[in-house]
Amino acid sequence: QPRPGCQRSWAQPPWSRQQPCAAGRAQCCSRPQHPLLPRLGGLAGGIEICITFPTEYVKTQLQLDEKANPPRYKGIGDCVKQTVRDHGIRGLYRGLSSLVYGSIPKAAVRFGMFEFLSNQMRDEQGRLDSTRGLICGLGAGVAEAVVVVCPMETIKVKFIHDQCSPKPKYRGFFHGVREIVREQGLKGTYQGLTATVLKQGSNQAIRFFVMTSLKNWYKGDDPNKVINPFVTGVFGALAGAASVFGNTPLDVVKTRMQGLEAHKYKSTWDCAYQIMKYEGPLAFYKGTVPRLGRVCLDVAIVFVIYDEVVKFLNKVWKTD
Repeated sequence: QPRPGCQRSWAQPPWSRQQPCAAGRAQCCSRPQHPLLPRLGGLAGGIEICITFPTEYVKTQLQLDEKANPPRYKGIGDCVKQTVRDHGIRGLYRGLSSLVYGSIPKAAVRFGMFEFLSNQMRDEQGRLDSTRGLICGLGAGVAEAVVVVCPMETIKVKFIHDQCSPKPKYRGFFHGVREIVREQGLKGTYQGLTATVLKQGSNQAIRFFVMTSLKNWYKGDDPNKVINPFVTGVFGALAGAASVFGNTPLDVVKTRMQGLEAHKYKSTWDCAYQIMKYEGPLAFYKGTVPRLGRVCLDVAIVFVIYDEVVKFLNKVWKTD
């Protein structure tokens, strides 16, 4: 509950515009919304990845498919066809466990950090404008990249890449992690850290900037205006699409740096240079279509679930 005299609506998510706070920003507007909010982000992330993982699998396979080999897949449909033919439907879910185990803490860190930063950056009226939303999103993306995303993505990419081998050596999530750490040490789970930080930081900066801008535009001068789930989903999909077109080149470099053949590259910059030199600029947009499908669903689902559960909790569980 807000302090006496505060007119801020605590049922709204942290990125929305708020009414002026009569009690003052220092006393009220920096207070967190609900103690379970970071966990809600984790729940939303776990549900989302189970729904959208096949598109993530196809995107990763296409990004790992280099011209020099020559290419194994002719396109999205051929990738799905070959995977189902060789490994069955379950083959499209190879590497899911690494993302399920990682997506929950990833989303929790993302939303927890965003709320923490946004509560520090609100103006005297308790509002968060688009520019500050972008900065908060950048901070949230960097935090999730370092704490969760880099090791999670490295393991996922190695699992998917391993399936391309004639004799896959990873028998499951825990066996794969054990083998990676045994062979390469903990450093082996942090390959492509620079590219991951750049990707996740720009990802969340773009998404929260677009989301904040669209919600502020939709609400206009009425900060208490309710946004229905469908509109939230559309806004989330647009935010996701903007991030895909904005940073897919970073995603391609990250994927290459985390694959089983990452030893070919001296650094993140060398990886980008080699891709440009041997494959051309279009190679930086490999996997854009499946990534676009997954990310639009991803961001839409996460924001809708997060918003709706926040509304529900604030109705049934009042906090002090």
